[in-house]
Amino acid sequence: MRVSPKLTRAEAEDFLFEEARLIDERHFTEWLQLFAEGSFYWIPIVEDSDPTRETSILYDDDALRELRVTHMSHGRNFAQMPPSRTVHQVTNVQVWHEEGQDEAFVRCNLVVHEIRTGDHLQLGLGDQRALASKCEYRLRYQDGQWRIALKKVVLINRHLPITNLSFLL
Repeated sequence: MRVSPKLTRAEAEDFLFEEARLIDERHFTEWLQLFAEGSFYWIPIVEDSDPTRETSILYDDDALRELRVTHMSHGRNFAQMPPSRTVHQVTNVQVWHEEGQDEAFVRCNLVVHEIRTGDHLQLGLGDQRALASKCEYRLRYQDGQWRIALKKVVLINRHLPITNLSFLL
């Protein structure tokens, strides 16, 4: 096994800030390229659950993530008409490494501000909302760069009804 370089907090912050920018600017194809092959994007209902055995809000492998981006990019995506505008705020970044692992573990807090413009008579349109979460990343050093092996977003309001979560966190 080839040992990866140690990921610093500043490098992790730069990586997470770039991911946030790609999502906010709707560069979804480039966002997909941040993921390693065989990776997962997971939003659990129960924080320490097994996503293969329990229901999650979202548990996307490579194929489902690509399908999600295809739907979000399509002009007739009714859940995103009009498309969400988002601002991701990443804070409290921490990084650690486990001995002998070719991965880095990153934890951060994330607040996503989202709004969809439109007719005030449509439920949720014109209302800005903030979704707060804590995130865990497993980053794998691959082909000379860090890639996401796991992105886990734990929403603090995950036990309450969440309307139209058809955008990326």
